[in-house]
Amino acid sequence: MDEALKALRVRIDSIDDTILQLVSERARIAQQVGHAKKGEKIYRPEREAQIVRRLREVNPGPLSGDVIERLIREVISACRALEQSLRIAYLGPAGTFSQQAVHKHFGHEAEALAEADIDACFHAVETGRADFAVVPVENSTEGAIARTLDLIVASPLKICSEVMLPIHQALMRKHAGMEGIQRVYGHAQSLAQCQKWLGRHLPNAERVSVVSNSDGARRAAAEPDAATLGSASAAELYGLSVIEARVEDEVGNTTRFLVLGKSDAAPSGRDKTSLVMGAHNQPGAVVKLLQPLAEAGISMSKLESRPARGSNWEYLFFVVCNGHREDPELAAALREIEARAAFLKVLGSYPAATS
Repeated sequence: MDEALKALRVRIDSIDDTILQLVSERARIAQQVGHAKKGEKIYRPEREAQIVRRLREVNPGPLSGDVIERLIREVISACRALEQSLRIAYLGPAGTFSQQAVHKHFGHEAEALAEADIDACFHAVETGRADFAVVPVENSTEGAIARTLDLIVASPLKICSEVMLPIHQALMRKHAGMEGIQRVYGHAQSLAQCQKWLGRHLPNAERVSVVSNSDGARRAAAEPDAATLGSASAAELYGLSVIEARVEDEVGNTTRFLVLGKSDAAPSGRDKTSLVMGAHNQPGAVVKLLQPLAEAGISMSKLESRPARGSNWEYLFFVVCNGHREDPELAAALREIEARAAFLKVLGSYPAATS
């Protein structure tokens, strides 16, 4: 063996030993922190966000910031599990993008609970069967997830974090090649995200909407003339071959997920606040509601309207703005909005996702 190569491998072995010692030391200190908390909540989204941001900022490379974040979140997940295993409800079954969002944010040591629909995710946390829920709220290509917005208005749950997940749709089937595909299964959102690609490459194939991409994978596994859209992990679970790896129409296709719990997060230094409000039926009412944010110099990253459930031709307005509800400027603006609004609910303040 070349002496230079041998020397490099010896150095790698030494570094690996050091990494092991440091990770073990971190775990022991995390256990001490857990004991010192004396029953306080084990998941602190603001603290984890601060750790991730700091390491991304000081990262010297050559590993990317995303890789560093993935590594540290898995370390945090393993250390947290020494105290308590978190139960996270998500839109199942296994192999969905929602499950990927759970693993990205909470790591693989958290217990992921597959639920039948978004309603069940809310219910799991509200009844204590799960500690948190991860639910999709909007896609960069197809817009808001209406059911999530409708449920969060009435739910006592709070938004305590967010997850941004790049969505890469794969076309999968039991056999290799696209020849003979008569049907393409997919969740309605996935079919919409890939409609141009499907129109070019499979114009005659029937597009069949299913409750989840994993359900589509299950069906495609049993039907030789069918294919499905979904994640590559679903292909592994259901024994399918990936025919095309990225068939989404938009390169930057991303879904934003919300982490829901019994309380929101403390300030992290780089936060967002989500709220929903209703306007009085009078000219300029919506402008008056948003005016306090503008006057305080608070930026909005989202403004979405939804019909108010139970009231014809009345609307609720969902707002995502920069800052934490405890920040003096935002707190004052919220008080002013509450005085002007027919209805106001702060859905939660939480750390802004880094990626």
